[in-house]
Amino acid sequence: MTSFNDFGLHADINRALAAKDYTTPTPIQTQAIPPLMKGRDLCGIAQTGTGKTAGFSLPSIHHLLTYPHRANPRGCRMLVLAPTRELAAQIAQSCRDYGRFTKLRVSTVFGGVPINKQIRDLAQGVDILVATPGRLLDLIDQRALRMDDVEIFVLDEADQMMDMGFIHSLRRVAKLLPSRRQNLFFSATMPKEIAGLADQFLNDPVTVSVAPQATTAEKIRQRVTFVEQKEKQALLHHVLRSEDIDRALIFTRTKHGADRVVRHLKGAGIEAFAIHGNKSQAQRTTALQAFRSGQVRLLVATDIAARGIDVSGVSHVINFEIPNVPEQYVHRIGRTARAGAEGVAISFVAPDERPYLRDIERVTRTKAEPAKLPDNFGEMVRNLPKPAQPPRDTGSKGRDPQRQRDDAQRRKGHGEGGSRDGGHRGPRREAAAGDGAQPQRKRRFRPRGGVGAHKGSVKRVG
Repeated sequence: MTSFNDFGLHADINRALAAKDYTTPTPIQTQAIPPLMKGRDLCGIAQTGTGKTAGFSLPSIHHLLTYPHRANPRGCRMLVLAPTRELAAQIAQSCRDYGRFTKLRVSTVFGGVPINKQIRDLAQGVDILVATPGRLLDLIDQRALRMDDVEIFVLDEADQMMDMGFIHSLRRVAKLLPSRRQNLFFSATMPKEIAGLADQFLNDPVTVSVAPQATTAEKIRQRVTFVEQKEKQALLHHVLRSEDIDRALIFTRTKHGADRVVRHLKGAGIEAFAIHGNKSQAQRTTALQAFRSGQVRLLVATDIAARGIDVSGVSHVINFEIPNVPEQYVHRIGRTARAGAEGVAISFVAPDERPYLRDIERVTRTKAEPAKLPDNFGEMVRNLPKPAQPPRDTGSKGRDPQRQRDDAQRRKGHGEGGSRDGGHRGPRREAAAGDGAQPQRKRRFRPRGGVGAHKGSVKRVG
């Protein structure tokens, strides 16, 4: 049996792996690490939860340690692009864990947090930069970041990048990268348009795959219940009380739908948090930490979180609304049955969603087990508790400053993009989904003595 010691990784990396008690690589790691150690480009097809982050970060850190030199100011030696803030933070933490006994600098840049701190972090240069495309381009436009020193470029979750409208941003980033670099391309599915994108980035790549594209994890028990849309909340309450649930992710198609589900749950005395693009980064971080620590066992999310949440112990994924893109179903239910564990995926299907279910069954080549409604379901619907009242917006006083900035950007059309998540997709920031990138305010100096201006005054305009 192959072990991590067989790969010839740097001693500091093996020391970090031993500290985490990692001894046996996963199939994607076994296939990906050897060619990456030789400097080859790689196209990896793997479902989430297969260990691909270690598959690309371990050989990349080995390269940075084997050929050590200080990153240039405002530069980075390794660039990892991820579609969401949560996934970017997760990848960066993994890189820090694997490089804990080294002096490598790891930094993240994504929207939803002040950009000035990120500019300061990049000023001296970093070894590994994990970024979302929108904020990355903002920093490049402000000349706070340069791409000409990148030795390793990683594009993770490429199919979700396409779904979220990042294609133009990716093409722009590709033009800014140096021609001589190692490229790593990962995707859970590989339809024709994703294969075409891979051709733009990769040079004579090695292709590794650990599962047929668009299939579902074998250890996930899938169930489906046909129910009217207006009756789904009552069914959710029944499932939560009748199932043996450790932690559950509940997926909706829209942000407002996620908030509505949470209010209904709280009205029934069931604690839950929501996570979606209308939440500030501080709120999203708080919700994830509470879910990860077990403080709350229910997290209601839109598809922005389908691949950005790596939490062990998720026993159930509940599709309150099934996605209208079959591949997204694969990503959702991949949040359970992590690291070889077993899991349960339950889908509530309204009459108008049945075509979506047929598409999912055709793409995944699996059929979910049908489940009947409980005998007293009509009574459950009639006795459904009233939802909790939404929190009152008392104005800007006392509100989270970052939330205020996020709200302002959404009013300008720079909110979470992608029609499937209820956001606006504009020509400049069609990729704002999950990124929260915000343009910097500009200052305009009015001439002294001008109409309505005081001498020497400065007015800030948006």
